[in-house]
Amino acid sequence: MTTFDPTGDTTPTIPSSTENGAPRESDANSLSVGPDGPLMLHDVALVEKLARFDRERIPERSPHAKGSGAFGELEITEDVSQYTKAGLFQKGAKTPMLARFSTVAGELGSPDTWRDVRGFALKFYTQEGNFDIVGNNTPVFFVRDPMKFPDFIHSQKRTPDSGLRDNTMQWDFWTLSPESAHQVSYLMGDRGLPKTWRHMNGYSSHTYLWVNEADEKFWVKYHFLTEQGLEFLTNDEADELAGLDGDYHRRDLFESISNGDFPSWKLEVQIMPYEDAKTYRFNPFDLTKTWSKKDYPRIPVGRFTLNQNPVNHFAQVEQAAFSPSNLVPGTGVSPDKMLLGRVFSYPDAQRNRLGTNFNQLPVNRPVVETNSYDKEGSMEFFHSGNAPVYSPNSFGRSYQDAQGPVDNGWESDGTLVRQAYTLRSDDDDFGQAHTLVRDVMDEGERERLIETVSGALATVIEPVLSNAFQYWKNIDQEVGERIEKAVRENGGDQVPGADPRSE
Repeated sequence: MTTFDPTGDTTPTIPSSTENGAPRESDANSLSVGPDGPLMLHDVALVEKLARFDRERIPERSPHAKGSGAFGELEITEDVSQYTKAGLFQKGAKTPMLARFSTVAGELGSPDTWRDVRGFALKFYTQEGNFDIVGNNTPVFFVRDPMKFPDFIHSQKRTPDSGLRDNTMQWDFWTLSPESAHQVSYLMGDRGLPKTWRHMNGYSSHTYLWVNEADEKFWVKYHFLTEQGLEFLTNDEADELAGLDGDYHRRDLFESISNGDFPSWKLEVQIMPYEDAKTYRFNPFDLTKTWSKKDYPRIPVGRFTLNQNPVNHFAQVEQAAFSPSNLVPGTGVSPDKMLLGRVFSYPDAQRNRLGTNFNQLPVNRPVVETNSYDKEGSMEFFHSGNAPVYSPNSFGRSYQDAQGPVDNGWESDGTLVRQAYTLRSDDDDFGQAHTLVRDVMDEGERERLIETVSGALATVIEPVLSNAFQYWKNIDQEVGERIEKAVRENGGDQVPGADPRSE
C-alpha cells in the first residue's frame, strides 16, 4: 500500500544543536553570572529557545479547530471513465491521501464528543496535482449562501459578554434561518454524536463537476460509507466521555491504526447528467438539499483505507491545509453558492493561519513538480531561481496562453443580482427535514431526537423559544408538539420574556 513519507529534517541521533546548526552547549542550563547570578541577554541559545517557544501556537482554524487525522490510500476498483478523465478515479489507480476529522464549532481544546457536525476533509496526492474534498459527516449544511456563513459560525461560538456558548444564540440563528432545518434535524438526531470517527460516513455535501475524455459533463456528489458500520453515542455517554477523555475520538483513531486495525470507507458517487440540473424538481446545487437515491442511485467507485498515523501531529495534521479550490483535470466546481464562496475562503484562511507559502509545507506540497509564477512572501522555501518571474516572457520559461471555453465550466446568463436561488416545484426549507424525521428515523430515533432538542431548549429564552417550537412544528407537527410539551413540563414555561443581556 502506498504510504506518505513522514521524514522530517531532524536527525535525532546527533547531538542537539541551535536552529543555525551549531552544537548546543546545554539544553538544561542558561548562561548566568556565576551559578546564582543574573542571566545574560546574549545567551543566544536561551533567547532562541524562549522566543521560538513563544511562537509555537499558530492561529487555530475558526471552524473545525479540534481534530486529527491519518494517512492512507484511495484505490479505485470500478470503471467510471465514462464520467471523468481524472487520473485518480481511473480503475486500478492507487493514490496516497490524508484524511482529517474534526468538530465544527468547538475550539482547539474542546471535547471530541460534543454534539456537533463532524468535518470530513480529504487530500489526495495525485500525479496531476493535489485534489481535496472538504466535506462533513452529513450530506447537507445549515445555510446555502456564503454571506451567512460567518454569522452561522459566530452563533455557534461564544457570547461577547460571558464568553460562554449560548443555546439561545444558536437557536435564534437557526429559527430565523429556516433553510437550516434539514441539517439541524441531522445534528439533533443520532448522527450528531458518532461513536468514533471510524463509525461515521463522510459526504462531499456540495455538488461538483466531472468531465470525461470526450468533454462531456456530469454533476457529482461524493459519498464515503464507513466499512466499520454506523455507530453512535447516547447523550449521557457523550457527556461522560467529554469529562473523562476530551480527546476520545483522536485517541481512538490513533490507537486503532497503531494496533493494525485500519479503518476504511467505500467511495460511491451520485451522478446527474449535465442537462438534468436545469429542470430537476428542486435546485440540485442547494447545499441544504440531498438528491433522491431513487432518482440518482449511488454508483460504486472504490475505497480508501487509513493505515499510517502522523509522526508529528503539528507538522502533518495541524499544518495540513485543505481547500475545494484544489482541483485536477476532469473535475470542477458547480454553481453551488456555498462552494463558490469556499473556493476563495478556504485558501485565504490558510494564508492567514499558516502563511503565504503554506503550500510549500511538506504535508501540503504536491507530489509532482510545479511551475508557478507566484513568488516571495513569508517563508518562501522553494523558488524559481533567476528564471523570469512574469509571463509572457521571451526567455524560455513556459507559460500557458490558451483561450476559449474551459472543459470544467458551465454556461450562465443573467443580470447581476443579490437574491436567493430561483425556487423550483419541490423547493422548500422543511420538506426534506420532514422526510428525514418522519420516514427515515424510526420511533426510537424520534424519541431520542425529542429528548435532545427539548434538553437543548431548556435554557433558551423568549422570543427564541417560541420560534423554536414553531420551527419544529414546521418540520413535523407531532414532533414539534412533543418537543414543546417536554420543555413546558420541565419548567420551560417559566422562561423570562426578555434577554437579561439587554438590561
